[in-house]
Amino acid sequence: MNHMMALALALFCVCMTALAQVLLKIGMSSPAIQHAMNNGVKSVYWLALTSPLIWGGMLCFGASAGLWLLVLGKLEVSAAYPLTSLGLVLTTLAGILLLGESVSVYKLSGTALIIAGVLILSIKS
Repeated sequence: MNHMMALALALFCVCMTALAQVLLKIGMSSPAIQHAMNNGVKSVYWLALTSPLIWGGMLCFGASAGLWLLVLGKLEVSAAYPLTSLGLVLTTLAGILLLGESVSVYKLSGTALIIAGVLILSIKS
C-alpha cells in the first residue's frame, strides 16, 4: 500500500466512524429507548443490544478500528491521527444535514478551525 492509498484508507476510516456516530444517535433516539431512559428502566441495555441501528454503528466502529491498524502500519502517527479530527467535521455536518440539529456560529467556527488545523498539520516541511 502506497502513501496515497494509506491516506485514502484513513479518510475512509474517518467516514466509517462518523457513520457509526450517526447510526448510534438514531438508534438511541428511538421512541422505545427514549421512553426507557426517561423512566429509568433497566431494559435500556436490552433495547440497545437488540437495535439494528446500534449494531450497525458498532460494526462500523469495529471495521474502522481494524482498518485503522493498516493506516498506522503505513503512515506516521503524527500524520494519521490529525485526520481523525475530520470525524468531528463530518459528524457535525451529518447532525445538521441529516438529523436536523441546530446550526450556530460557534459550530461553524469550530468546524472551520478544525479544518484549518488539519490543513496546517498536513503541510510537509
